[in-house]
Amino acid sequence: MGNNPDIKPFSTTGIGSLPHRDPDEAVGLVLEAFDIPFWPQLPALGFRELMIPQYSEGMPGLRIKGENVFVERDEEEIQRFYETCGDDSKIAISGEYSRGFYSFLKMVEGRNFEFLKGHITGPLTFALGLKDADGRPIYFDEEFREISLMLLCAKARWQVAQLGRFAERVIIFIDEPILSALGSTSYVGVSNEEALRLLSQTADAIRAAGGIPGIHCCGRADWPLVMDSGVDIMNFDAYAFADTLGIYPGDVEAFLDAGGLLAWGIVPTTEDINNETADSIERLFKGAIGKLSKNISRELLMNNIMLTPSCGMGSRTVEETQKIFKLLSELKEAMLR
Repeated sequence: MGNNPDIKPFSTTGIGSLPHRDPDEAVGLVLEAFDIPFWPQLPALGFRELMIPQYSEGMPGLRIKGENVFVERDEEEIQRFYETCGDDSKIAISGEYSRGFYSFLKMVEGRNFEFLKGHITGPLTFALGLKDADGRPIYFDEEFREISLMLLCAKARWQVAQLGRFAERVIIFIDEPILSALGSTSYVGVSNEEALRLLSQTADAIRAAGGIPGIHCCGRADWPLVMDSGVDIMNFDAYAFADTLGIYPGDVEAFLDAGGLLAWGIVPTTEDINNETADSIERLFKGAIGKLSKNISRELLMNNIMLTPSCGMGSRTVEETQKIFKLLSELKEAMLR
C-alpha cells in the first residue's frame, strides 16, 4: 500500500457505467454531481462499451463476430503484442470502444482537478469472462492470462497519463465483480494465491505510473485478500454487504491504519433505489457504522471514508441515476453537518 492519498473524508465518486446515450450529457452530469469525477462507460451505445469488450482492444487473437467477442491463438499476433507492449499508446482505448472517455477529456480540457478517476476491468473478471473459440475462459491458458494482465496494466497506465494532464492525482479502480464468485464450483481452478498475484501486480502497475489504485467489488468477497492486494481504496457494496466487513475487524483496522480508505457503496443501483429516500439511506449508513464501530475504531472509519453508489448504473434509467446521485450528495451533506 502507498501513502494515504489525502482524499477528504466523505468525498464522492462513481463506479463506471451510466445509462445515457449522449456522452456529453453523461459527462456533464458526472462533473456536476461528484467531488471526484470519473469517465462514464456507456453500454447503451453498444456492446463494445460493456466491461469485457471495452478493454479487449489490442488483445492478440481477438475476434469479433457480430456481438460475439472471443480469442483465437495466433502466434504472429502474440509476437507482435510482445514487441509493442512496452508502448502504452499502442494499447490505448479508442473512441470506438469508449465514447464517454473522449467526451470526458474534451469537457475537462483547460480545467485542473485535485483528483480524477478512471477504471479498468480487473484481470480476474477479464480473463474469466473472455473466452477462446471453444468457449473456455482464457484464464485457464497461462499465456493468455499473462497477456491479459499486461494488456490491462497498459490500459491503466495509459489512463493515468491521459487523466493526469488535468488532475493532481489520478485514481484507477480495478473493477472485479467476479471476486464474489471465487470459491464456487464455477471457478474451482482459480486459487487465492493466483488471484492475489494478479490483483497485486495490477495495483503495483497503477502506483508505479503515479496513480492511486483502488478496487471495486459489488458482492461479498474475501475482504482480507482484497485488502492484501496493495490497493489504497477498497470500494464495496455497503448497501447489501456492510455486515460482511465486521467479520474481519482486525484486517479492516490494519488496512485503515496503514492509510487505506473504505469507499462505501451505500446508495443502491438496483431496483431498490425506488424505495429509498435520503432519510432511509442516512439511517442505513449510520446503522452500519454503528455496528462496525463496536470492533473497529469509529475515528478510523470516519476519517478514511469515501461515498459511492453500490455499483455501476448502466442498467438503471437516467431518472433513477439522477436520484442515486442526489441521495449520495444529500448523505454527504448530512454527515458533514
